[in-house]
Amino acid sequence: MNLLLCVATEFEATALRKQLPQSQNLRLIQTGVGPVNAAHAVTVAIMERRPDSILCCGVGGAYPSSGLQIGDVVCADIEIYGDLGAQSPSGFLDMRTLGFAVVNNREPLFNELPMQVFPTARRVRFVTVSTCTGTDNVANEIENRTRGAVENMEGAAIAHVAHLHNIPVGEVRGISNIVTNRDKTSWRLEEASDAAQKSLIDWIRSLRP
Repeated sequence: MNLLLCVATEFEATALRKQLPQSQNLRLIQTGVGPVNAAHAVTVAIMERRPDSILCCGVGGAYPSSGLQIGDVVCADIEIYGDLGAQSPSGFLDMRTLGFAVVNNREPLFNELPMQVFPTARRVRFVTVSTCTGTDNVANEIENRTRGAVENMEGAAIAHVAHLHNIPVGEVRGISNIVTNRDKTSWRLEEASDAAQKSLIDWIRSLRP
């Protein structure tokens, strides 16, 4: 299997680089932070050599009612554009409500992008935002509206590009913090990143004969 592995930052790639040497069957790219960087980097990688599957690995924040704890590792069942749409006096209007599909392959896709590759047993709904949530009120609003569990900044963009090119995609993240009033002293970025990378490495090795 020809795998394309995507990480946003260098610290999310340390173990992957050490333990999974790149080859014709496995490439690792650092996309940069945010949806535009992620979409651009993945598109370039696909144009250079089309992969059989795309996997994103990194850290994420868990919404308060998700039941997830710092250090947990989960994969995305679906990726959701959490803030792609319009504000209105009656509340947030998503792309389906506005009538604009983001993907028209086979069937229209709006804010929710299904995943096809599941490297961990525990699957939850992921939410991609352009602005990291830093207040209880916003966290509760997004969680209630999307029914999401894990927040990040790149996953939906990577899934979006994968859908446009009909390439199976998956995403693994370690929980580094609870999405609430911003408090960096409670974050565990390195531990969450290490846990996510270890989980993905174990899964990739299990695929090999």
